[in-house]
Amino acid sequence: MGKATKEMRKLLSEKRLTLAPFAYDAFAARIAEETGFQAVYMSGFGVSMSKGMPDFGLLTQTEMVQNASYIAQSVDIPVIADADTGYGNPINTFRTVSEYERAGVAAIHIEDQVTPKKCGFFEGKDVIPLDEAVAKIRSAVDARSDPDFVIIGRSDALAVNGWEDTINRCKAFYQAGADIVFVDGIKTREDLRNYADHLKDIPRMYNGQLPVSDVDALGFKIQIHRGPM
Repeated sequence: MGKATKEMRKLLSEKRLTLAPFAYDAFAARIAEETGFQAVYMSGFGVSMSKGMPDFGLLTQTEMVQNASYIAQSVDIPVIADADTGYGNPINTFRTVSEYERAGVAAIHIEDQVTPKKCGFFEGKDVIPLDEAVAKIRSAVDARSDPDFVIIGRSDALAVNGWEDTINRCKAFYQAGADIVFVDGIKTREDLRNYADHLKDIPRMYNGQLPVSDVDALGFKIQIHRGPM
């Protein structure tokens, strides 16, 4: 099985937080690795911006997987990749996982937004029904051939439906086999604490610029971020 996926699992088994900066291409990923980061994150936002496009799901699965392949081939540290909505239904999601695995990626997150999706911090998002979102997570789990490949279940329901639905979704994703959950759209320390309190028994990922010390103290496994912390 893959060296990168085993390293990703090793990082997740440790008690300390793993920081993964945004890297939209192989050059940025190499800089992150040489700076000392132990993982990098290929964001849909970053890749879209590098192509001069807004993050509205305009890039295809093929384009994202190809970009992820360039990044994964250029570094020895694990690559966490944005897989958007799985690029369709559960069948499409199955193929998405297979393609990202072959590209050398160590982990991906799949979200519950409708298609076409929007950047997690944009207004006007909407989410698919819970049962449809869970079906995608189950398909993703079934698709992986490497048991160390990490599946992250992302929910964008917070801005749409509030905390109760978001927590129900994250718990359902975890029960369906996701290794980590990811609530996007966390903007304040209060949001971060709510996130940690409501899902304290489930491994969590956070996207944002709140201080590393706060995120680490609340027991998060991964923090992805856009710049200096």
